[in-house]
Amino acid sequence: MVAVSSWGRLSNEAHQVQVLADRSAAVAQVRGNSPGICYGNGRSYGDVCLNPGGHLWQTRSLNRFISFNEQTGRLRCESGVLLRDIQRTFMPRGWMLPVTPGTQLITVGGAIANDIHGKNHHKSGSFGDHVHALHLLRTDGTVLDCNRAGDRADMLRASIGGMGLTGVILDAELQLRAVNNPWLTTDTLPYHSLDEFFNLAEQSEQDWEHTVSWIDCLSGSQARGIFLRANHADAAPAGAKEPGRKQLNMPFTPPLSLVNGLSLRPFNELYYRLQARKAGAGFAHFEPFSYPLDALHNWNRMYGPRGFYQFQCVVPTADAKPAIAALLDSIRKAGAGSFLAVLKTFGDRPAPGLLSFAMPGATLALDFPNNGAKTLALLDTLDSIVRECGGRLYAAKDARMPAALFAAGYPDLPDFINFRDPGISSAMSRRLLGS
Repeated sequence: MVAVSSWGRLSNEAHQVQVLADRSAAVAQVRGNSPGICYGNGRSYGDVCLNPGGHLWQTRSLNRFISFNEQTGRLRCESGVLLRDIQRTFMPRGWMLPVTPGTQLITVGGAIANDIHGKNHHKSGSFGDHVHALHLLRTDGTVLDCNRAGDRADMLRASIGGMGLTGVILDAELQLRAVNNPWLTTDTLPYHSLDEFFNLAEQSEQDWEHTVSWIDCLSGSQARGIFLRANHADAAPAGAKEPGRKQLNMPFTPPLSLVNGLSLRPFNELYYRLQARKAGAGFAHFEPFSYPLDALHNWNRMYGPRGFYQFQCVVPTADAKPAIAALLDSIRKAGAGSFLAVLKTFGDRPAPGLLSFAMPGATLALDFPNNGAKTLALLDTLDSIVRECGGRLYAAKDARMPAALFAAGYPDLPDFINFRDPGISSAMSRRLLGS
């Protein structure tokens, strides 16, 4: 038995860990050793990848590229490949992933199982929109070939965003996008109200591929923040040099969270002022623009030994402004929040998975240090605002969502149940689905 945590570090419980390193051998490793759940690079925040006391299939060693078509950009790779490895291998050859989240240190299997999204949902949808096929190992030992054009297109749709509950993803076929270089043209705009944010988001959707904003989570409904938008550059800027890849490190876990009432307000004030000075047009390499926190190794330690909760919701377009205002007011009154609070919008696109998170509306994401009952009470308040307007929470970030809120937010859940593998179970599935 091995103690295992997820990225939020809210628990550290014993698991029966089995390393899957060969696709053929994985059949025997999984069959008869259930219930279990897959664990990739451990970047999910809550309990979607945990199974305390049970089997945990570590997929990070399934990390091989299988085939690549230079003309079409179609890549087949194993599920343990990191998004970073795809980006750094194929960017010099003129291709990159169409959609990535705020970190590239996650596996392809995790990206599919959580149907991750990026800053360009209005243009490119979510990760699952670019998954054409996958091989799915069921716990009875059968391997299903699931693809968009075949008889198992329905199983593919269930597996995209399916929280790993349909089977073990062994490998997948992905469509990459063509790019000229790794550089982005950018525009930085400070904003001073939610009206201004939503106007910027609407105005930017037509002409800008990537849109996102940092928001001061303590500013309440009188919100201020920094709106960022970017497009892929036609040519690299003159004299451009790729950024260094040296990582800073959070070398230890402090006895108390560094994110607290004393540090949060001055940090947000300083961050806003520094970023506001950068207002206007510029250039940025895609890595620091897309994955700023990847430059700080073990940044999750800054929340102290009790870990942290991440809260990410999406609220429907019609109620987005009052709902976001209510969420921010509740956070401000509690004096809680994080240094990196993100507010952005999703486009009006059909979801590729039955349990895909993204839907038309606005999404707010931020971290809360685990201060026990006080934190949980605030999260309950935020839940009620999301529930009232017909929104949902993101399972990849969740560690405590009530089952009723999950069922209300995901109307295709009854259809999804038909595709579950009975030999797969996680702490999250037992909390939300009862098994």
